[in-house]
Amino acid sequence: MLRSLKDLEDFTVSASDGEIGKVGDFYFDDAWWAVRYVVVDTAGFWQERNQVLVSPVAFGKADWPTRRFHLALTREKVRHSPAASLDKPVSRQFEQDYFRFYGWPTYWVGDGLWGNWTYPGQLAMAPPAGLSEDLEHGDPHLRSLREVAGYHIQGADGEIGHIADVVVDDRTWAIRYLVVDTSNWWIGKKVLLSPHWVERISWAENQIYVNLPRADIKNSPEWLPGQPVNREYEVRLYDYYGRPAYWLDQAKDSQEDGVGDSLSGKFGDRG
Repeated sequence: MLRSLKDLEDFTVSASDGEIGKVGDFYFDDAWWAVRYVVVDTAGFWQERNQVLVSPVAFGKADWPTRRFHLALTREKVRHSPAASLDKPVSRQFEQDYFRFYGWPTYWVGDGLWGNWTYPGQLAMAPPAGLSEDLEHGDPHLRSLREVAGYHIQGADGEIGHIADVVVDDRTWAIRYLVVDTSNWWIGKKVLLSPHWVERISWAENQIYVNLPRADIKNSPEWLPGQPVNREYEVRLYDYYGRPAYWLDQAKDSQEDGVGDSLSGKFGDRG
């Protein structure tokens, strides 16, 4: 199901034996457009740690009515996990230590969204990969959602709005849409753009560039916060832009591989 990440802010995070804190932020991969970590604010729970990173690999389930995430980990396991300095970029060395601590294979070795797997939870049930293979891979492309919120969207003929939110698939944790607030130009309207329609990102200038005219973005199907992003809306959106739908690739992959919602390649779900 597709979910707004803003809807997940301040969710309570519970380990298998008790609470550990609340959702404070998300780190996403700007090469694959997937959420790799949830930042959990643990102030008031552990005196020596104010924040921990939790991977979707550890997610058991989300209880939406009570706004709670359940982890398939104990409190002590999370408490003693490798600590990241979140005022600096998350390094690949940290990620190696993190995945080795939990005994999981790494997600960056393989051709799919989660390495050799479709869903992050599958990594928790797989044998860990060899560290020597991991060392051949470069630094990650991890960015804070809070950092990106507010970035301006540059259309082909000028600025059109700013990032207000992102929408994710809560099974794969792939980012499906950027929520663009155009209220600086047209009062109150929010629209969705696939991140795979982005041409480039200027982190220095806080700008995201898309090769779409401003008028096209302005007149695209409006998204109302609080309403689900269902398939009917997605069909209208992709038909409007004349882009191939990502779920058609997934259906084809499922037939070929026998795995639902498969992501067979790095850019296999681009629409």
